[in-house]
Amino acid sequence: MEQSLRLSEPIVPQVIQLLRQAIIEMRLQPGQALSENDIAQRYGVSRQPVREAFIKLREIGLVQILPSRGTYVVKISVREVLNARFVREAVEGAIVRSAAELIDASGIARLTALIGEQKRVAEAGDSRAFYHLDEAFHREIATIIECDYAARVVESARAQTDRVRYLSLPGATRLDVLIAQHQAIVAALAARDPDAAEAAMRRHLREIFAALPSLEAQYPEIFDLTAIPAHARAMLPGG
Repeated sequence: MEQSLRLSEPIVPQVIQLLRQAIIEMRLQPGQALSENDIAQRYGVSRQPVREAFIKLREIGLVQILPSRGTYVVKISVREVLNARFVREAVEGAIVRSAAELIDASGIARLTALIGEQKRVAEAGDSRAFYHLDEAFHREIATIIECDYAARVVESARAQTDRVRYLSLPGATRLDVLIAQHQAIVAALAARDPDAAEAAMRRHLREIFAALPSLEAQYPEIFDLTAIPAHARAMLPGG
């Protein structure tokens, strides 16, 4: 949470984004207590915007607010991760199908440039930068179809999947595998092939399944393994 707030812009969305990023990047650990006073002092704001940020983070499933007990970062729920991936696969599959019909040369160029940047940071071993470029790649595809609502649905679902994605880089998921998957998506878009684009996107989003077992074994204290839904259990390795 090293970034400072831009006081000329609305404060609450900035606090939400900074806290969300700190949770995803494990600078705020699952199970950790969050203090309104501490965060307000850190950013030089009153407690009210921090309280509003906590409420929003609770809505997207990243914190738990317990009356008279405090606010805590939630553990990574495998159930919620797999439900979120199910939603992302449905929505981003539809997004990329539409993008295959609407994309132009400039769109292909922007996606290709992002992949070039991904290769550069992967070679440098910068998994944090790669994570942000992966986010940018998915946002760019959503931008092509100009459907803000779909983009918001994906952004909400990412709150659950991104901690697993961040943890998996680069140990549990090789960066060159993700880059190759991005290249396959762009190739399908360039060919204006909706079926191939959707199939490539679904393969890419299911990569999270490959990382989950090793991450659960490595970090059992931060995962909640209860009540995995049937549709997701069937798709897990060995399911």
